[in-house]
Amino acid sequence: MSLRFLPMPTETATAYWSGGKDAYGMVPERYISDGDGVPCRHCLRLVGAGEAYLVLAHRPFPAVQPYAETGPIFLHAEPCAAHVPSEDLPPILTSRDYIVRGYSARGRILYGTGAVVPTGDIPDYAAALLARADVAYLHIRSARNNCYQCRIERA
Repeated sequence: MSLRFLPMPTETATAYWSGGKDAYGMVPERYISDGDGVPCRHCLRLVGAGEAYLVLAHRPFPAVQPYAETGPIFLHAEPCAAHVPSEDLPPILTSRDYIVRGYSARGRILYGTGAVVPTGDIPDYAAALLARADVAYLHIRSARNNCYQCRIERA
């Protein structure tokens, strides 16, 4: 099965870059990166040392509902090019493992789909989950902090 790793939608990133409020109604906080572990959810690359970035609460779901997890993410402070969806693991996935979790078309967690997966095994695990008719899409989240990284869909 073909996969595609998707970034945060450009429309969402643009709203934050334009001073829009985050999922908790707050203006994103601005910091300067030391170059260590600041993954941008739009370009899916690490924010370089000396570059400005935003910290904000993000809810990668279209509506509030019981399974619509909200959490902190990083975003370049200045507009960056969106990651081009592809089957390749995004450059932000630098940890040894991540949570991969399946969701229904209604955005509900599908119990039994979530697992901590070694980074190199993510494509195979994702393909197996997306082969199921009840799985609409997947999220990759930090295995240590549960922070949203990106979305995976069928190509």
